[in-house]
Amino acid sequence: MKQFIDLEDIPNVNELIKEAISLKKESLEYQYLGKNKTLGLLFFNSSLRTRLSTQKAAQLLGMETMILNINSDSWGLEFEDGTVMNAKTAEHVKEAAAVISQYVDIMAIRAFPTLNDKEKDEKEQVIRSFQQYATVPIVNMESATAHPLQALADAITITEQKQKPRPKVVLSWAPHPRALPHAVPNSFAKMMQLLDVDFVITHPKGYELNPEITKDTPIEYDQEKALVDADFVYVKNWSSYKNYGEIECTDEKWMMTSEKLGEAKFMHCLPVRRNVIVSDEVLDSEQSLVIEQANNRTFSAQVILKNILESL
Repeated sequence: MKQFIDLEDIPNVNELIKEAISLKKESLEYQYLGKNKTLGLLFFNSSLRTRLSTQKAAQLLGMETMILNINSDSWGLEFEDGTVMNAKTAEHVKEAAAVISQYVDIMAIRAFPTLNDKEKDEKEQVIRSFQQYATVPIVNMESATAHPLQALADAITITEQKQKPRPKVVLSWAPHPRALPHAVPNSFAKMMQLLDVDFVITHPKGYELNPEITKDTPIEYDQEKALVDADFVYVKNWSSYKNYGEIECTDEKWMMTSEKLGEAKFMHCLPVRRNVIVSDEVLDSEQSLVIEQANNRTFSAQVILKNILESL
């Protein structure tokens, strides 16, 4: 593996999931791979699980880590070509990416979308600019349209927890007071399409995701109908794609409750707003897998870093 920008960079998803589960049992087995190697973590946005799990994954492989919060600890970066830099930005990504590449062996980047410029967000300007100008492998810690490390952790969790060969997995929209990105549901949908699962997406009308991502995945506008016989229910908010970044509906009836969940396992990427996205009774129940998902973030990052280190 030469880089990890999106799920398409994984040669064989099922084999990678098996490898990640194996790493959980012997997490220190490959410490020699990262000896005298450094992972640089660049954050354009706040982070808890992504930052700590990726840093821990690097340490398990024997790597040193360097963390840079771009918007608070660094010069403002410019990404446009030909711009006259006489405003707020002080350094161009061309120089920044080249310089950072001299300090690290792998570069991991986290940057959110604007949610007001669909064309710009879908071009993935931040991560693609670093990919273009850096001379080291790039790892996506969440970008404008994708969160592949989270999707890999989710796939590991489902593989570990499933009780039948082909479980039913439902991705359900839920209300939220803020407009949120599409990265997590996009990557989760793409990952489920790669696995042997019965996958359904449910949301109110107006919240259809990018059809190029959902493809032929069944869309059900009746949440309770979609949840029938579900084995795993992944709950997540996202803003409108058609009316990009807008909140079309805040119907509280879409919150996940114990009655709706039934016997299914509950999943969420965290952070989660209690009694808005999901009720306390669900989140605090034995059916909740959110802590297991968060734990698997370490091993999704570790297996990616391991494969990249092996290719250096």
